[in-house]
Amino acid sequence: MAMLATANGAMTFYLSVVNKMLNNFGGPIATSTIVGLYMIYGLLAYYIIRKPGTAVITYSIGALVQSFIGSAYGLASIIVAALCYMVVLEGLCWITRYKRWNLTFMLIAGAALVPLWFVFAAQMFGYTAWGWPVLISAFVTRVISGAVLCGWLTKVLGDGLIRTGLLKRYRSSEQPLEV
Repeated sequence: MAMLATANGAMTFYLSVVNKMLNNFGGPIATSTIVGLYMIYGLLAYYIIRKPGTAVITYSIGALVQSFIGSAYGLASIIVAALCYMVVLEGLCWITRYKRWNLTFMLIAGAALVPLWFVFAAQMFGYTAWGWPVLISAFVTRVISGAVLCGWLTKVLGDGLIRTGLLKRYRSSEQPLEV
């Protein structure tokens, strides 16, 4: 968890730069395409460990690391985003009793991480000034990005790690891979 969170803290620093460039080229819709990458570390940790509290610990460590490294969006956004992701992911995994790890669940989980943070981000960063067509397009793009770049990519990376045998100590390696 700590390794994934630390790596994400560093990655987020560079993603912020990419996000700013995308904003210059395509505005809010272009920046929405990479949102799934910001959330992947918590879902990947949960996919590997499969125990209650994984999201709380992982996203907390990630927020702490990002706080020290810095963010183009400020400390409040780091903390609020981490809290949103924690609540949603812990809730989803609790609903499934930590037993659903197939591709469908991962896509749903990746997509579900978006809405709560989107509501807070809309208030923090003034998305509400975009107008409904842009706001809806950005939201849909972010949900798709969450499903693909967070959900699907987590499944691919997690299954790849399981196949290598590196995760023999974790629950993920005890269960057969699901499609």
